[in-house]
Amino acid sequence: MEKINNVTEFVFWGLSQNLKVEKVCFVLFSFFYSVILLGNLLIMLTVYVGNLSKSPMYFFLSYLSFVDVCYSSVTAPKMIVDLLAKTKTISYVGCMLQLFAVHFLGCTEIFILTVMAYDRYVAICKPLHYMTIMDRERCNKMLLGTWLGGFLHSIVQVALVVQLPFCGPNEIDHYFCDIHPLLKLACTDTYVVGVVVIANSGIIAQVSFVILLFSYILILVSLRKQSAEGRRKALSTCGSHIAVVIIFFGPCTFMYMRPKTTFSEDKMVALFYTIISPMLN
Repeated sequence: MEKINNVTEFVFWGLSQNLKVEKVCFVLFSFFYSVILLGNLLIMLTVYVGNLSKSPMYFFLSYLSFVDVCYSSVTAPKMIVDLLAKTKTISYVGCMLQLFAVHFLGCTEIFILTVMAYDRYVAICKPLHYMTIMDRERCNKMLLGTWLGGFLHSIVQVALVVQLPFCGPNEIDHYFCDIHPLLKLACTDTYVVGVVVIANSGIIAQVSFVILLFSYILILVSLRKQSAEGRRKALSTCGSHIAVVIIFFGPCTFMYMRPKTTFSEDKMVALFYTIISPMLN
């Protein structure tokens, strides 16, 4: 059947339809986005100037900061501008590009967080072999793998949406283009596409979470054999990482590990992994 697409642009409902709430959100999220930019750029600058990238932990941390800046920049600037706009629109092409970027950078961040958990496992559980196992060549290959994994995941998501016909309503109850709201607007049966989306996102989320969980279980078991000072240092190193993982993976699991249904709360949940997590990193 020939694809029919009468939609040239989409209209966002945004975070709120209340003008006073939108003005408060404008100030609040402008501040959050400034913190994301300044904080993560400062981390990258510190790692570069201090020549800390020789350490695998700081090597991955600097790239995590880079991904956070890019990831938040895909959605936050437009969301902030739209808070003061009467009509919040995005072109069809712009929507597809935003969908690609959100899933590409979001998935890349998941993989980087997973690699960082493995790095902490090797550092704490196998300290004598740490620099041998996590040499620069292996770190570069792991980093390349995170980017390739994110790219492949995103290509699949976008390919599934691009072939869908959009011939009816074009209003999205969200502040950026995401997979489930777009499936809801398609004027065709999207059951099979929805199943593939869940499988694609679900495999990545579940495998990454299992690796993270397994890494930290092994770390906690190994800490029993260390001194109180050793346990304190290890937990201080891993504590912030665990917090970010929970804040990032929890909302992502809620959003993508479910049937193709949408809730009004989705955009609030999405704030955790598009704004809050990059800011806390």
